[in-house]
Amino acid sequence: MERLKNKITQAVLLSVGLTLASTSFSTFAADVPAGTQLAKVQELVRGNGAEVASLDPHKTEGVPESHVIRDLLEGLVNQDSEGNTIPGVATSWETTDNKLFTFHLRKDAKWSNGDPVTAEDFVYSFKRVVDPVTASPYAWYLEMTNMVNAKEIIEGTADKETLGIKAIDPYTLQVTLTTAVPYFVKMMGHTTVKPVHKASIEKFGDKWTKPENFVGNGAFTVANWVVNERIELVPNNYYWDNAHTVLTKVTFLPIENQVAEMNRFLSGEIDITYELPNEHYKRLAKDHAESVSIPGNLCSYYYGFNNAKAPFNDVRVRKALSYAIDRNVITKFLLGQGQKPAYFLTPEIVAGFHPQMPAYGKLTQKQRVQEAKDLLSEAGFNKQNPLKFTLLYNTSENHKKIAAAIQSMWKKSLGVDVQLENQEWKTYLDTRRQGDFDVTRAGWCGDYNEASSFLSLMQSNNSSNDPKYNSAEYDQIMNKALLSTNDQERNALYAEAEVVLAKDMPIAPIYQYVKARLVNPHVGGFPTNNAEDKIFSKDLYIKQ
Repeated sequence: MERLKNKITQAVLLSVGLTLASTSFSTFAADVPAGTQLAKVQELVRGNGAEVASLDPHKTEGVPESHVIRDLLEGLVNQDSEGNTIPGVATSWETTDNKLFTFHLRKDAKWSNGDPVTAEDFVYSFKRVVDPVTASPYAWYLEMTNMVNAKEIIEGTADKETLGIKAIDPYTLQVTLTTAVPYFVKMMGHTTVKPVHKASIEKFGDKWTKPENFVGNGAFTVANWVVNERIELVPNNYYWDNAHTVLTKVTFLPIENQVAEMNRFLSGEIDITYELPNEHYKRLAKDHAESVSIPGNLCSYYYGFNNAKAPFNDVRVRKALSYAIDRNVITKFLLGQGQKPAYFLTPEIVAGFHPQMPAYGKLTQKQRVQEAKDLLSEAGFNKQNPLKFTLLYNTSENHKKIAAAIQSMWKKSLGVDVQLENQEWKTYLDTRRQGDFDVTRAGWCGDYNEASSFLSLMQSNNSSNDPKYNSAEYDQIMNKALLSTNDQERNALYAEAEVVLAKDMPIAPIYQYVKARLVNPHVGGFPTNNAEDKIFSKDLYIKQ
């Protein structure tokens, strides 16, 4: 659907890092195209992969949570179906130096209890994220924005009240950064920087997310939540653009088994799946081509080594295991939906950045395996002393199949003895965060469309750096890159960072995602060109 030209211009300016003059926007929402026949029942059912760990945006870190929270809470900016940055609670914003940003909030934005959404709500929420008491797993995200004192507050050396954010008046928000960040506005579309209702949290504490207590400012609100069964949302009648919301109910189902999810889709119970079973892809593409959706996705799939634990603190062991993975077998035969083999962390779909293929990626698989054997032997592992460890993955048939395939590759090529261990989503996240693993399956989806959204993950101060990678060289390169406002210089530094990752191999990149799922053709407004897979139910509708 065509979008307003000034919004596209705003997104383009942001993506290339130009300084913005004062820019304002008229409100806009996705409307149903003229002539569309709507179904009598406007209820949508979505598979969501796993039971959410929380609906508190400041205490989550996963994709399943973001899918639901995106409907419940609205930040300063949103994205359209093309991935362009468009107004959310903020109708306009300006900066002259990419360090001081002023956001002008819409005066008709309300919480689901009728309270007005004000600049103070964002001040409270941002301070809550960085407050060590909150223990937000994504607190580092505020640090990555270079917001004044975010780092010091997170480390406990400064008071949260010193954060570089203030309300000029109820509808004007000002954010101050220590250094220029030309893509800062893009970063404001992330789950972590969505506002929460202060009075509800003060009254109910951690129980504020229960349906009977929930107060949000998004297009929908929580009507029912049965753990491990369903989350049901209904329209927020106080939402500023509620008149354009077509759906009357949205249900998220936590289905971890892709075959079960597929069967429920084919029987008409589900309208949009979280993904699809790899082994059924060819049949689905043939028999249900109208329902198979496979856009590119801003995500990388990798295995993380526990760099702080022997023997994975030995780069030779990490390289040997990475080299022995036949990525072509994974992408062409096990997946076969358009995924690309990955030899670097940043996916090639990232705007403006083109990673260079590292030396090991240019070798044949036979050559990589020979190098792997030599490296493992040098590290002291052989037939008499085989390497043994556990590979952790979260419960999913697709992850299980990939793990089993790589387990077989390691056994056949290197004689490595690998035990597979799966855990349900919440437990798996806790285990990874605590560093209680040898090797773990992981995936990372960009929080904004810029290479730093991936490469910052491996900085030593990033709380999501579960592999515990700690490199002064890497940190120095990334710190320099994040201070640069020159796109060419920044991308050159990002390329250097990828070279260091290939040298140190703290993780084994495996493939670049596509987002393969099933979408019923009767779902209208579904975005097929949003690299971050940001789906807003307020933009969807059911056709006859």
